[in-house]
Amino acid sequence: MAEPRQEPETQTPGWQRVLERVLWSSRYLVLVAIVPSLLGALALLAVGTADIFAIVGTAVQHYSEGGAREIHKDLVKEIVVAVDIYLIAVVLVIFGLGLYRLFIAPIPQTEEQGRKHPFNVESFDQLKDKIARVVILAVIIEFFRAVTDITFAEPLDAIFLAVSVLALAAALWLMSLARK
Repeated sequence: MAEPRQEPETQTPGWQRVLERVLWSSRYLVLVAIVPSLLGALALLAVGTADIFAIVGTAVQHYSEGGAREIHKDLVKEIVVAVDIYLIAVVLVIFGLGLYRLFIAPIPQTEEQGRKHPFNVESFDQLKDKIARVVILAVIIEFFRAVTDITFAEPLDAIFLAVSVLALAAALWLMSLARK
């Protein structure tokens, strides 16, 4: 009985194995982007939280002193800015954890949450898509903040505002279609 013929094993040269190990280890270079983005998110969360506490303090002080002047418009603007800061922090967290998952290793907790969890990304395109959605939301909130400063000097100003709101609504509708 003839033995099956075996193909000769090709051995990878030692220098090539070392180079491949170095190249594979270079994926840890993304930690240079991951760590600062998470630290930036932490800083923004602290700033946003401090802003919210300051807003609450201002409101309490205002109403405890009798509330003679109108502060609603100012408080709304300040809260919108704080929400915007929180959204940018979320972008940094999604970015940092997405890079970690793509380059370093999967995160078991995100796997348990399912594929739709914001931190569970499987490609750069998916990471960009998730970040883009949050950035668009931040832009809409910034638009809302800017709208609170508008004074309507002419009827045309109201029409421009209506067209802008319609354009934002259309953008949100198109985003929902793209998600499906």
